Amino acid sequence: MVSAQPRICVMRRPINQRTTAVSELTVAEATESIYASLRADNADIDAHIATLKAALAREGKKQAVFDPARLAQNNRSGRKLMQAYFRQRGVSVSFSE
Repeated sequence: MVSAQPRICVMRRPINQRTTAVSELTVAEATESIYASLRADNADIDAHIATLKAALAREGKKQAVFDPARLAQNNRSGRKLMQAYFRQRGVSVSFSE
């Protein structure tokens, strides 16, 4: 008699799948949450960038526009650092005049 061993199926979540849901904010609301995060020493900045990225995709926009006067470091170095950090996370950033 052959004993049948039960099959164990291991379900794994894909590596790139997020575990938290991205809320349905507009680009303006997502931008405001990023300003608030920057004022709070970058608290939850990655989650806010993901929300902004989703909002940009929903609205069909290619890049986010920020007001340099509202940034913590309103100098060329600070703006370039912000652009590089956001670019690594898939969001193109420009600054209003």
